[in-house]
Amino acid sequence: MASFPETSEYGPASQPGMKLSIVIPCYNEAKTIRQIVERVKAAPVADKEIIIVDDYSRDGTRDLLRTQIAPLVDKVIYHDINRGKGAALRTGFAAATGDVVIVQDADLEYDPQEYPLLMEPLEQGKADVVFGSRFQGGRPHRVVYFWHMVGNRFLTLLSNMFTNLNLTDMETCYKLFRREVVQKINIEEDRFGFEPEITAKVAKLRVVIYEVGISYYGRTYEEGKKIGWRDGFRALYAIVKYNLFR
Repeated sequence: MASFPETSEYGPASQPGMKLSIVIPCYNEAKTIRQIVERVKAAPVADKEIIIVDDYSRDGTRDLLRTQIAPLVDKVIYHDINRGKGAALRTGFAAATGDVVIVQDADLEYDPQEYPLLMEPLEQGKADVVFGSRFQGGRPHRVVYFWHMVGNRFLTLLSNMFTNLNLTDMETCYKLFRREVVQKINIEEDRFGFEPEITAKVAKLRVVIYEVGISYYGRTYEEGKKIGWRDGFRALYAIVKYNLFR
């Protein structure tokens, strides 16, 4: 079981004006990639770095990246085979140069306008890692799949039992890290097992973790949602593996 200090051991007590690296893993998101890049660029953070990792998209996303989007962002990295979200994040984290790093899915489920909310505990020197919770606070939350919600809450509960954290949303996309924290973690999962893996490995470090309520504009499978029941079973495996055997 992990125990946590009351104050961060990373960086000075306060760091206003931090540089934010936004890592966008991307696979077959031709319908939304341009729009999410525009939203990220419009986010109210003065100093930001945008990194897109294309995980061998086959729907025209690569053409859009090369012809339209590459000039708008700092880095576009192309995988030569489809490897999964975890693999794309591993690539993106290694390329990040900001003070803090956030995960931004290439769909439109999460709002970049909320970056300052997530950054606040880090800028105040209170946190090293911040999770954005879809189940905390009073922000807008699209009503979609009941069993997805049940699955998310069950996986979060099981993860908490192993890590001794009291998170409300372990499976959230919005995870924000001090760069030196995330770059010292060896990410092994290639797909959606990344979420419980990174949670388990962060819990084993001497870092301070905060949670902030965020909005959620979920999409349906018809709109391009990719995570499925097989990923839920992999998450169960990852919770046990990375808490007990790593």
